[in-house]
Amino acid sequence: MASANDSSQIRIAGTGRLFVAEAGASAPANFATDWDPQVWKDLGYTSTDGVTFAKKDKLDPVETWQSVSPARFIYADRDLTLKFSMLQFNEATLPFFMGGDAVEPVANAEGVFSYAISDGPQFDERALGLEFTDGTDVTYRFVIPRGQVTASDDIKLARKAAALLGVTFTALAAKEGEPLATFLMKDPAYASPVA
Repeated sequence: MASANDSSQIRIAGTGRLFVAEAGASAPANFATDWDPQVWKDLGYTSTDGVTFAKKDKLDPVETWQSVSPARFIYADRDLTLKFSMLQFNEATLPFFMGGDAVEPVANAEGVFSYAISDGPQFDERALGLEFTDGTDVTYRFVIPRGQVTASDDIKLARKAAALLGVTFTALAAKEGEPLATFLMKDPAYASPVA
């Protein structure tokens, strides 16, 4: 029987990458295969804070006259979010941060581009992929097949700091019978123990 205390199973996300794709895209399950650049756009450098992963479930209590404690709980809500700050400004990151549309070249102005910010919010559903490694033997991939940026941080433009495009990406319900998100792990910690 394996020991409950096993330091080889402690995970440190030493380095990672974030990708965005059309809603419904799936991550490559074969870890010998990289993320297809025709499908997944690499969001590039992110801040050293990495990614904050949050899962919050809301349970509503069922109160009874006969007891001061709840008799049971009803699942009311589930929020699954990834929060991170992008450091690069380009045709993939700015529209992702702003909520859709595209960067366009300006007519008759070589090397000049325009991004029009809509006067109202719009739906911009995407798939989001996350990959991180811990050493050479451990790689995790996480994909949300359908979600949207639900919060954008303020952009601070200053002389002594890089501008950040900080976002919170929230998973949206998938098709009936499909998962909200999926972890893929190349990690010996999950191998079945030998009897």
